[in-house]
Amino acid sequence: MKDIIVKITDIQHETHDVLNIHLEKPSDIDFTPGQATEIAINKPGWKDEGRPFTFVCLPEDDYLEFMIKTYPDHDGVTNELLNLKKGDELILKDVFGAIHYENEGAFIAGGAGVTPFISILRSLKATDKIGNNKLIFANKAEKDIILREEFSEMLGANFINILEEKTSGFANGRITAEFLKDNNLDPDANVYLCGPEPMMDAVKEHLLNLGVKQEKIIQEEF
Repeated sequence: MKDIIVKITDIQHETHDVLNIHLEKPSDIDFTPGQATEIAINKPGWKDEGRPFTFVCLPEDDYLEFMIKTYPDHDGVTNELLNLKKGDELILKDVFGAIHYENEGAFIAGGAGVTPFISILRSLKATDKIGNNKLIFANKAEKDIILREEFSEMLGANFINILEEKTSGFANGRITAEFLKDNNLDPDANVYLCGPEPMMDAVKEHLLNLGVKQEKIIQEEF
């Protein structure tokens, strides 16, 4: 796919460090829920600084939407995004991504690693196919939970949170084999995994120890 320049139609904070960006939708872009594209900023000095971000909208929506974690202490692309406004332009490059929905199971995400799952779960919701899918979502703090209300409405008791900080009403710590067992992980179902590499390595080891087959684990490095 050739580079496509698109305008920002809306940009605002979803959480304290995650931007929700809406873009014009070009007619020649196509993706499946879970896929990503490389995005660069259409400004001098930034046009060749592409970074991968996941589509969180549905393929049939008449706009593009991304949720992007920002790092203000890094002098990089996400920090520069904080300076953008409606009408500014981004450059979209190739569409790619290994995560795709196959069958009902558990989505396990760490922080902004939830983004590939947003479009998938929204698509399942829109087609009345949420079923018994569950989202196990690990974050540092309550303020970091992306789309908390939407996931709660969508999944009910199958929206399971765990935080590193001690907060009333939330499980505390990191995802362990015991935590997965306590939350009724089905070792015969698909597991979709995305997050920081150390988190994914640890969770994958727990999954294999619980009897989840390698081919049932669908993952994407974030």
